[in-house]
Amino acid sequence: MVEDQLLDRAYAALADPTRRALLVALRAGDARITDLAAPLPMTFAGVSRHVGVLESAGLIQRVVRGREHWLSIRPEGFAAAEDWISE
Repeated sequence: MVEDQLLDRAYAALADPTRRALLVALRAGDARITDLAAPLPMTFAGVSRHVGVLESAGLIQRVVRGREHWLSIRPEGFAAAEDWISE
């Protein structure tokens, strides 16, 4: 049941093209939300909401350093989706 919930959250998060674009940007390494938001045609608040969905799905993690919020990919967060596909 818990694994099904993780799988549902991961696929729901990946269903949105903006969230996929954020994950692609994070492939290059850790980034601040500000840096990720800059090239996108939406408000910082909009990007923050997408980041929240990715965090809830366990696909990224946030580390706060002073006033800056740094994001990175959590490879282990993709495990449920990867396991389901491989079955």
